[in-house]
Amino acid sequence: MARKKAADGGGIPEWLVTFADLMSILVCFFVLIISFSIQDQEKLQVVAGSMRDAFGVLQVQKKSGVIEKDGNPEREYLKQVAAEETQSETEYSTISHDNFSKQGQEANTYDIEANKIETPDQFSLASASLKQAFSQMPEITQLSDNIIVQNTEEGIHIIIADQQGRSMFPENSKYPFETTRKAIAAMAPLLEKMPNQIRISGHTAAGIIYSNPRYGRWELSSDRANVVRSILEEFGLSSDRIFSVVGKGDAEPFFPNDPYLASNQRVSILLVTEKPPVPVELKP
Repeated sequence: MARKKAADGGGIPEWLVTFADLMSILVCFFVLIISFSIQDQEKLQVVAGSMRDAFGVLQVQKKSGVIEKDGNPEREYLKQVAAEETQSETEYSTISHDNFSKQGQEANTYDIEANKIETPDQFSLASASLKQAFSQMPEITQLSDNIIVQNTEEGIHIIIADQQGRSMFPENSKYPFETTRKAIAAMAPLLEKMPNQIRISGHTAAGIIYSNPRYGRWELSSDRANVVRSILEEFGLSSDRIFSVVGKGDAEPFFPNDPYLASNQRVSILLVTEKPPVPVELKP
């Protein structure tokens, strides 16, 4: 390549200036590639959230099943903080506290007992055991996204819900799919071992169009709950364990902010919490 002197007489060839510009552009290009490959996930989520808010994008929520194929870890106690009553903080006290070394304004004239960080909760243990048993059943693990186990104040909720891309019941049908029926049948022996009364309720999503005007959301939700009851009794659950079977239509959506979601269409099996006849804290 022929070399040419620069116009100012500096002696630098023009091709070298062009080559240096090209190298600078390539360096910037590789720096950008490296910076894009190392992402700050926290900042990326902040930017994504700002973009959603700016464009008014509604985030669609989806409840995933809590049953893991590898099994759930079990906890011996439920972790919770229990508030304890303490005496008023005062500088002076008429009660002698010999166990405190500080005197005067720095004197500790009150007692602070340690909070109960972990207290046994047998109902939580039952919920964890139920999840663990479900995780070992192939009939249920293949529907792990559709089966949700929740521990609430009412009791243990076993929810058989539709998800995007997978329904548990055919459209407008009270009879479940065969895989759903096998999963419900597998629950029966486990539920029979539990001492709690059982409430079964059926729910539908809002906005469903029914071909038969005489068969709507109330009839469909009631029939689905009753079919689930019959399957449980067929495979080992005693009939006297059933406390109620009701259909609630679309009155209690799983996602109140979006009653049209497919996950609102579900059947709930509730193991009712039975409170003891005498309060636990009552002492003779």
